[in-house]
Amino acid sequence: MTTSQSTQPHSVIIAIDAMGGDHGPHVTVPAALRILDENPHLEIILVGRQDDIAAELKKLHIALPARLRIHHASEVVLMDESPQSAMKNKKDSSMRVAINLVKTGDAHACVSAGNTGALMATARFVLKTLPGIDRPAIASTLPSENGSTFMLDLGANADCTPEHLYQFAIMGAMVVSCINNTPNPSIGLLNIGSEDIKGNEVAKQAAELLRGSHLNFYGNVEGDDIFKGTTDVVVCDGFVGNVSLKTTEGLAHMMGKFLTQEFKRNWLTKLMALGAFPVLKAFKKRLDPRRYNGASFLGLRGIVVKSHGGADAVGFYHAIHVAMEEAQSDVLQRISAQLEIEHLTTTSSQ
Repeated sequence: MTTSQSTQPHSVIIAIDAMGGDHGPHVTVPAALRILDENPHLEIILVGRQDDIAAELKKLHIALPARLRIHHASEVVLMDESPQSAMKNKKDSSMRVAINLVKTGDAHACVSAGNTGALMATARFVLKTLPGIDRPAIASTLPSENGSTFMLDLGANADCTPEHLYQFAIMGAMVVSCINNTPNPSIGLLNIGSEDIKGNEVAKQAAELLRGSHLNFYGNVEGDDIFKGTTDVVVCDGFVGNVSLKTTEGLAHMMGKFLTQEFKRNWLTKLMALGAFPVLKAFKKRLDPRRYNGASFLGLRGIVVKSHGGADAVGFYHAIHVAMEEAQSDVLQRISAQLEIEHLTTTSSQ
């Protein structure tokens, strides 16, 4: 598909796996309608069982909008289904068909709340990786003191080589540069200390590669630097990244629970809670995980965004927004251009 050279946002078409996730059309359809209403340059293809999608539109008393169309797919990938089974036995699943639309150029991006393993395996099989990228990485933004920190890999690759971490850094830098309009984003390599001598051999070798690159490499960063916002991008392997992410989610849940318990302790604390309500509301909004929903599968020859499986319509809306921003800012072209600069355009191992 050709893209406009105008300063105005060019038209973007997003294919949505309408059946994926814990809630299916009950979440995906309202989210699609909301973002369509807010973005006149956006078109959406809802992929899934036509009757189910039409029933949800009828329930919402909405006629099919001009920029929304339904693409029927007869099968659904279950949340606990193995990636191999999904790829082999469900070639007409809403997930597979949505990814195929990106492959054929009928859509600029795909969004799904479905099974993560199946989504990654199918996307990698259908789209393949960019030249110079050996493995796709899962990336997302996390809240920080400076706004947000972009972090990858968050679980796609438990074991990584120094070259993989180097490639992740290139992709992360280009996404932040495009989306946040940051000309030269800083890169931090997650480690057990900031000193050059810290870490295992993979981290040390990755740091050497980054120091010799054209990227703005800050150096090693520690876990607390993620939320301080020390660097724009934090790079790590998928094992460490996923543990960090789940730890963060657990801590946020615990803090919210403790705060609620303390304010409900007695009549005085309940009265104090009323006075603190505006602050608590602002605090909750600032850390609302729904605002950070939408993880990008970077390194593929197409844009694929994964929503949390249990996301509500607000959370899924933000996942669609991530896909829209990446498509409008030509992230794939920017990553490919940087790979050229870094001389990593040899054919990947696919």
